[in-house]
Amino acid sequence: MSHTPISRRKFLQTAGAAAAIAPFLSIPSRAAAPMLRHAGIGASGQALSDLLAFAKHPAFDLVAVADVDLARFERLQERFPKVRIYQDWRELLAKEHNNIDSVNVSTPDHMHCLIALEALKRGKPVYVQKPLCNTLHETRVLTEYARRKRLTTQMGIQVSSSRQQRFGEALVRSGIVGKIREVHTFSNKSWGDDKPLPEPTDPVPAPLNWNEWLGVSAERPFKRKVYHPSEWRRRVGFGTGTLGDMGCHIYSPPYRALKLTSPIAVTADGPSPTAESWATKARVKLTYPGTEYTADKTVDVWWYDGGELPPDAIREPVGARFPEQGSVVVGTDGMVVLPHMTADAFVLPDSKMSALPQIELSDRDHYGEFIDVVLGGGKEKCSANFDYAGPLTESVIIGNVAAHFPGETLKFDARALAFPRRPEVSQYLSRTYRSDWRPSR
Repeated sequence: MSHTPISRRKFLQTAGAAAAIAPFLSIPSRAAAPMLRHAGIGASGQALSDLLAFAKHPAFDLVAVADVDLARFERLQERFPKVRIYQDWRELLAKEHNNIDSVNVSTPDHMHCLIALEALKRGKPVYVQKPLCNTLHETRVLTEYARRKRLTTQMGIQVSSSRQQRFGEALVRSGIVGKIREVHTFSNKSWGDDKPLPEPTDPVPAPLNWNEWLGVSAERPFKRKVYHPSEWRRRVGFGTGTLGDMGCHIYSPPYRALKLTSPIAVTADGPSPTAESWATKARVKLTYPGTEYTADKTVDVWWYDGGELPPDAIREPVGARFPEQGSVVVGTDGMVVLPHMTADAFVLPDSKMSALPQIELSDRDHYGEFIDVVLGGGKEKCSANFDYAGPLTESVIIGNVAAHFPGETLKFDARALAFPRRPEVSQYLSRTYRSDWRPSR
């Protein structure tokens, strides 16, 4: 399915023409020019970026937004002056139920599952920022619920719709470097903290509802520059570290290109997380069953962050073109380098560049795709729907589970969502919600 952006002017001209002939065809005006009545959970940062991206679609109508911090609405209201404002997302869903058609969840990771689940229970299609959830168990629950309800879903790995990334995926599948032996993915970011949290408890800023921000997580004192507004990515139980932040973006091209499923084993090397914070660097190896595109019965996919890097044998052939973030896919007859957002994919050795296959790809808008599929009644699926995004997210955050057992290869049973003969690992698969923050029935 291709989604080429159209201008608002062209949309309105088309809608106007349809409305003009509607009386003769007895077609209701809303059927001729449908609008998506939307609610956003989150008002600033990535949340605002998401809403502005949605608003590029001519059929997008932002009805209401909720954010626990009322100080973060100013820019949103400048762009959407008529939007209705809430501090409690539960109140928004209850009061706006009949006024909205869809919801996006662009909050800290720890609230993704509960908010998305409650929206789905109300029959609303949902767009959820990456990673889909904070834990493996949450991810599985949300994925399976959306599948049972057959609702439209999309995870916010927006770059996965870019022509640049899709070209890289097609290049890997083309066979230009033969069958794939292994994959190395990496990010120079370091969303962790190796220092203890400060002791003092700071006063909660007046516009912020700290209890609402904590949500499902255990009560704790507010500390400036530790959690809100952006440092939560470093904290266990709130964010998912560098791996969760960047993994869904960077894993996606090789994961999709090779048609990977669920890992059968995971090994993490490097420092373990503390009770409060993720480690500042990581090196993780995932082993998957082989596919039609791989050289062997299994294939290893490596992850590196926080200054950790692939081996010299991988980096040296790339030389100065080695990106700060991306993947190197190693085949039996060369390598495909997939920079993350900075450049087009390319093939090594350079002599193979002259044999690049012709790959025709149309433009696709990740946000517009969601809107179009919802307005189309869900007859098609979004490219990053939860049936894809769920297993991808599991593949990413399983590395955070393994980080608690550095140097040990953990066998994984994806169907049972368990690590056989290692019951002590189970404590990291899920978490306990506060009693007043459990999902509704």
